[in-house]
Amino acid sequence: MNAFDKLAAEAGEETAASFRTDRKPLICFATDATTEATLREGFQDLAPPGSEFRRGDINAAIALLRTTPTPWTLLVDLTGHPQPFAALEDLSEVVEPDVRVLVIGDRTDLGFYRHITRNVGVADYMYKPLTAALIAENFGAVVARKRQERTVRGGRLLTITGARGGVGASSIAGNLAWYLANVAKRHSLALDADTQRGTLALMLAAEAGGGLRTALEQPARVDELFVERTAHAVNDRLHVLAAEEQLNAPVNYATGAADRLISLARRRYNFIVADVPFQPAGFGHELLDIAQQRVIVMEPTLACVRDALRLLMLPPGSGQASRPLLVLNRAGRPGGLSTAKITEVMKQEPDVVIPDQARKVEEAATLGQAVEGAFRDGIARVAVACGAASAPPPGLGSRLAKLRKLFRK
Repeated sequence: MNAFDKLAAEAGEETAASFRTDRKPLICFATDATTEATLREGFQDLAPPGSEFRRGDINAAIALLRTTPTPWTLLVDLTGHPQPFAALEDLSEVVEPDVRVLVIGDRTDLGFYRHITRNVGVADYMYKPLTAALIAENFGAVVARKRQERTVRGGRLLTITGARGGVGASSIAGNLAWYLANVAKRHSLALDADTQRGTLALMLAAEAGGGLRTALEQPARVDELFVERTAHAVNDRLHVLAAEEQLNAPVNYATGAADRLISLARRRYNFIVADVPFQPAGFGHELLDIAQQRVIVMEPTLACVRDALRLLMLPPGSGQASRPLLVLNRAGRPGGLSTAKITEVMKQEPDVVIPDQARKVEEAATLGQAVEGAFRDGIARVAVACGAASAPPPGLGSRLAKLRKLFRK
């Protein structure tokens, strides 16, 4: 029995929390300003009143807890610590029995994660760089002291939804799927939820087929082999699942089909990037509900500001970050609102700003190619914000585009 589990066994998991007003609900320790800011953002809708965020490593946490009551949930930072296992053992000597300990750090090896979660008793561990979305998704249930459901195994579902039609959500979805497959080197599936007028297959030079309709109308027929055969391969790491149904032949969607399809696709792919036009019910609605991360795309217009705010107000699904990512596309477009004005009206900054590249995006879509240059740089920032990739060197997309032009000469 590990150190923290032994303490929990002695006192019981559900102690008289409501009678202990001297204990903080959450105390987080971070070794740097960037991590502290990320923790604050990730927990902003989850941390109960009275939570504290402090600068310091695990030694600072041990020193504090020798003289103050243990919080209900404690997050410590092991970055750069020479003896992390000994430090966690020392921590277990100064905390109360029912504390839940979360750990962040710089160790990326699987063996370290398994040891501290299985043998030491840490509730969960994540390594840097962190994003607010990953913090909320992975640590949220622990902070809320909910009994965590079985973790969804396999890949993550990212939904891309335009605040309005024509804002470039499909271009961002297609290019994000391409980026994750070809730059981040992750097995990715581009899924088009518009079964009649979707453009992902066209954009990625792939084929649309009838398999998606079958999956949505007869989910009992869907298995892993069905998903593998239905998705069209663009290359070894990128597949597309799309349909091109007749306009007068609506799909008779079977409730729960999205959950069935995605649960099977997660076994095959690291990421499923779904282009999901907003729907109050049906396939698109269920995808939004089961996604790990929602991404809302807007352009700099007043109508987009209004509808983006409405989408941000939708309640999150059970397995996703508390707040969707907001992407401002076509920033700097002639006649459009400034980014500063949008921030002022919406009371929040866009998470990612992509400059106006309409001509390049249209040319690439016509050729069935990914967009390069500044648009590619924006897609890279979306991937990082979703926790799907590490930050690339600044201007990577622009430099790659210049190199390609040079070698074409």
